[in-house]
Amino acid sequence: MSNQKPLIEVKNLKKHFYVGRSLWKKSKNVLTAVDGLNFYINRGETFGLVGESGCGKSTTGRTIVRLYDPTDGEIIYDGVDIARLSAKEMMTYRKKIQMIFQDPYASLNGRMTVTDIIGEGIDTHKILTGDARQKRIYELLERVGLKREHASRYPHEFSGGQRQRIGIARALAIEPELIICDEPISALDVSIQAQVVNMLEDLQDEMGLTYLFIAHDLSMVKHISDRIGVMYLGKMMELATSDELYNNPLHPYTQALLSSIPVPDPNAAKDKRIILEGDVGSPINPTPGCRFASRCRYCQDNCKTETPKFREILKGHFVACHYAEKINNL
Repeated sequence: MSNQKPLIEVKNLKKHFYVGRSLWKKSKNVLTAVDGLNFYINRGETFGLVGESGCGKSTTGRTIVRLYDPTDGEIIYDGVDIARLSAKEMMTYRKKIQMIFQDPYASLNGRMTVTDIIGEGIDTHKILTGDARQKRIYELLERVGLKREHASRYPHEFSGGQRQRIGIARALAIEPELIICDEPISALDVSIQAQVVNMLEDLQDEMGLTYLFIAHDLSMVKHISDRIGVMYLGKMMELATSDELYNNPLHPYTQALLSSIPVPDPNAAKDKRIILEGDVGSPINPTPGCRFASRCRYCQDNCKTETPKFREILKGHFVACHYAEKINNL
């Protein structure tokens, strides 16, 4: 960890769901969506979180912002563990932590005007009223590339990119310190994605924001992130700086993931691509051992029975693999 004090530190975070429960008794089937994550985000930093769909990225973000209550672990925000705070106690931190959702239509109330959508947080936290409130809403619209006349319209009157800009304006309305970006560009056209990412970077510079950027577009994550964590079935597989992770991936899953990034030369891509074989493990009542063992070409017997420790192999480069040094000749 750097000498800088982290804005937020996640320690052994777990979020489990009971599945298949009945009216009469609690189910014994436990889906381990997030299972013991450890990472931190420095103030002003962008931390990228990547992995396949269903690996627990979005659940991690929603648990940090306390849309889900954590099953176990600590979420230390600016020195305070917010994991067990009551709803009333969390109000202070809801002003500091906001979220941009993946679906820019489903996350906006279709019966509310843009003014009411953006102003909802301002009203809830009693920040501004009257003309000052409306002026703030106009300023936010212009800051995200929209116009004042858009304030009186409804979400269905906008394109997907414009709706996501409204969602960003809503997140900025109460001047948060940390914004959790839950795949904010995945539902947008490719031509719009770069615009939104560039806008997020500009806003970070202007307002000193800190981002947790959740995505599966590896190229975009590299572009925007300072450090990146790679998740697989609820576990963190690897964590390093952006350049280090892309230039020197140490975990077999990260290596396979990066090999899937499209490149201009299809023949070169075919030569470098790592094809994963085997079945994806189940997050329901998982057995001990590495979650990636069933698909790993380097799997040994102990990989199926012993959970690898998440350890620092190189400076600032953490990996959860029994044989990372041997695989990479370290």
